[in-house]
Amino acid sequence: MPVIVRIPSPLRKLTGGQGEVEAKAETIGGLINALEASYPGIKERVCDETGAVRRFVNIYVNEEDIRFLTHQDTPLKDGDHVSIVPAIAGGRR
Repeated sequence: MPVIVRIPSPLRKLTGGQGEVEAKAETIGGLINALEASYPGIKERVCDETGAVRRFVNIYVNEEDIRFLTHQDTPLKDGDHVSIVPAIAGGRR
């Protein structure tokens, strides 16, 4: 069973409108590369020019923020749920 990835609305145009996709990878970094292979353009939206996850993008593995785990080296196992969540800011005061 692969990893299940929840795709946020702003990235769904890259996944053909799918809100969830499946991928196989051993780490978050590997998952980002696997997503890029299947859905070109997704990596540049999630990662900066150095390859690090962008400041305004949060990634969770089974509801745990990878920033509190081992970032892109966070291991994955079959059946894990990964959520890509862009930070929301703005509004009126």
